[in-house]
Amino acid sequence: MKKIFFMAAIFLGISVACFADNGTLIDDFEISVTSGPEGTVDFGAGNGSAVTVTRDTDIKNSGESSLKVVYDAVEGGYIYVAKGSGLDAKNADWQVSPSDIKWQEYNAISFYVYGTDSKEKIAFDIKDNGGEIWRFIAQDDFKGWKRVVCSFDKFVLRDDWQPENAEQNWKLDFPIKVFQFEPLAGSSGTLYFDTVELVKE
Repeated sequence: MKKIFFMAAIFLGISVACFADNGTLIDDFEISVTSGPEGTVDFGAGNGSAVTVTRDTDIKNSGESSLKVVYDAVEGGYIYVAKGSGLDAKNADWQVSPSDIKWQEYNAISFYVYGTDSKEKIAFDIKDNGGEIWRFIAQDDFKGWKRVVCSFDKFVLRDDWQPENAEQNWKLDFPIKVFQFEPLAGSSGTLYFDTVELVKE
């Protein structure tokens, strides 16, 4: 089953990284969203689930746009919205290369999500250097923009699926290569994502 992977950005083909005092911006979705082999975001759905991913300029946390995800996640189905290195969408790289990041300086990754207080759960996955997939669960229990901070020690190794070529050593190996949003089964609606950063909390 195809699954996984997270998000990254390119500004008109120019790779840009923003280094703040307490974090590194790795994506804020200031992109034209396209899919397929030449796409800027790797996304899809299967087994009855459906997803549409677009750029939105009306609801955003920072910059000129956010990532809009309209989804219908059914039981037994799956959805993935991903950016990073080594994805099927070859232009889905982050704004900064994972190899250029001083990972030892950070203990968490954060993102902003625009909630509707639906009470639905959203998985935020990361793919490590050995190809293993790790999961953090957030809940849409608020309205408007909220910053979700995912400490690396709170990620749990996914036990429902792993890539066949994953190292599977049960250890979070840096650098992280991919991040992915996945609304969980039994939910539907619209979410907006923005401002993905590495942080020291």
